[in-house]
Amino acid sequence: MNVTASPETEPAHAAAALGDGGIVNGVGRDVRPLLLGWITGARAIPVALAAIAFLVVSPSLLNGFVEWDDYVNLFENRNYRGLGLKQLRWMFTSALMGHYIPVSWLSFGVDYTLWGMNPFGYHLTNNLLHAANAALVYLVALRLLASATSLAGATQRGAAAVATLFFALHPLRAESVAWATERRDVLSGFFFLLTILLYLKALDRAAPRRRLLAASVACYALALLSKSIVMTLPLVLLLLDVYPLRRVRLRWDLWRDDHAKAVLREKLPYVALGLAGAVVALWAVASNDFLTPVHRYGWPARVSLALFSLWFYVEKTLLPVALTPLYELPAVVSAADPRFVRSAIAVLVISGALVALRTRWPAGLAVWAYYGIVLGPVSGFVHAGHQLAHDRYSYLSCLGWALLAGGAVGVAVRAAGARTVKPWLARVALAVVGAWLVTLAALTWYQVQIWRDTETLWRYAVEHDPQCGICQSNLGQALYRRDLFSLAQAQFERALALRPDHAKVHANLGAALQGLGQYAPAIEQFNLALARYPKDPDILTNLAVAYLNQKRHAEALPILERTHHIDPDFFANLVNLGIALVELGRPEEGLTYLLRALEQKPDEPVVHFDLARAYLSLGNYMAARAEYDLLVTMDPRRAGALEPAFSSVW
Repeated sequence: MNVTASPETEPAHAAAALGDGGIVNGVGRDVRPLLLGWITGARAIPVALAAIAFLVVSPSLLNGFVEWDDYVNLFENRNYRGLGLKQLRWMFTSALMGHYIPVSWLSFGVDYTLWGMNPFGYHLTNNLLHAANAALVYLVALRLLASATSLAGATQRGAAAVATLFFALHPLRAESVAWATERRDVLSGFFFLLTILLYLKALDRAAPRRRLLAASVACYALALLSKSIVMTLPLVLLLLDVYPLRRVRLRWDLWRDDHAKAVLREKLPYVALGLAGAVVALWAVASNDFLTPVHRYGWPARVSLALFSLWFYVEKTLLPVALTPLYELPAVVSAADPRFVRSAIAVLVISGALVALRTRWPAGLAVWAYYGIVLGPVSGFVHAGHQLAHDRYSYLSCLGWALLAGGAVGVAVRAAGARTVKPWLARVALAVVGAWLVTLAALTWYQVQIWRDTETLWRYAVEHDPQCGICQSNLGQALYRRDLFSLAQAQFERALALRPDHAKVHANLGAALQGLGQYAPAIEQFNLALARYPKDPDILTNLAVAYLNQKRHAEALPILERTHHIDPDFFANLVNLGIALVELGRPEEGLTYLLRALEQKPDEPVVHFDLARAYLSLGNYMAARAEYDLLVTMDPRRAGALEPAFSSVW
């Protein structure tokens, strides 16, 4: 049985009831008034906000793994499964798909220990982390709004709650939460927010300053080890010191100010970690050959990409429609393209206006600076991938917009209380805000469900952007997985018509043609892909399978041996190399490769099928029968195909 490599996806309590005389810490007293006070008090607000956030994204608990990195990272990857020394060593030495994220891998290892490969557990962890982040956003917002405004009491708490809901319920968050692979977003976000909260707490006069700063630095290290996108956090802390904390005043002779120098020295541990994180991130991307070369997109194009990114998330924050898993990078980026011109004008106008208003409205410029700082690593100057933008890049970068929204609502409520605006106008404004938040929640409820499965995801994507070549190809791959080869062929041809520069789609088209039994055109397509990617093991394996399916084993063998030299552990190639050698009358050699494949995937039926054939060729009928008996329990249909071979020896 030949094993074809898949077409390629282009690389996203209480222990007892309390009675009337409950016991707390050994002291008998009625705890019900205390519990009621806590539930109705300020401390319950972050818990309630977390619960709302969890509820809105809860449809994602029914999502599966999708063939958009989930298969490579989780479904087909056995290296993270468990918390033994072997798995831990892999987690802390791997840069799979261009990411060094050992803490994220640890969380996946915990998921596997608890849930196996049930995607429910992986999505549950994502949802709980997002809910926890909502609570942390509220606590951070309380402190920042207290420093930036004169809001107090219930008005301040209400403003922080609105900011939290704006952040947590916005559909731009859906990708980070509903996509299992993007655990790294919500987990790094958790430690990012905890870093800032501990830093702000350390500034309280009565706080144990050194211990809180040490804890903050430790959380920053964990954030970096969850995802390197947080590498610019030291600049964020310095920005907070300037505004709204006003610990440092920017001026030309800053270096003469002893207090300012002390504040800057305080950032040195963060800076050291941030620089280390940046270096490791660059190494991880480069080691996987994911960096977009400068000769393909030069510096003028990268400036255009950065300006586009800066405007894109503002626009989508204000009007969150037509969100999609991939905003495809065009083959050519021209500064004269209308979308890049519009973005450049918008960014320049916003920047100029906020600079002009910096003394009257410093919060606007501070939020804009924060946005640019956090978005910087993924803005396009250093580019990797196929994207113009990704929704997930907004998870941390757009926090500032949520704070502005919450602050604006708080100021409006205070103005209504002071009768500086008419009460009816304030009620209308609050109703609009409420309706807006409900609308965001409804959009997010829907958006998390597009990640339900691979076909649902890419059908949604091509409906919203029919010009996305990679989206068309990925839909074709989903159809190929269902053996709908004719439909897959049409999708791959459509993808090539849109983006002929995507050479790997030729390999996908070849796989579909091979499924239809059209081996000659399939071989032609594989060779077109190999002209661009001569060392790709998937493409080489599929080419070899095209020959194997035509019983041209002698022609397949050198291709299989070449693939084995490139990747000695490639499962599909091990199986096919074993098959070819058995068919060429060299079953002893073939058995060696099949047994290596069995070590990788002992529960894969095709391996047992081919092992039974190899043992029959060697005359080892007992071993062949043992493989057959295993296959009967694993795949009765495939076992039935062996019965004619066994009939002569039973």
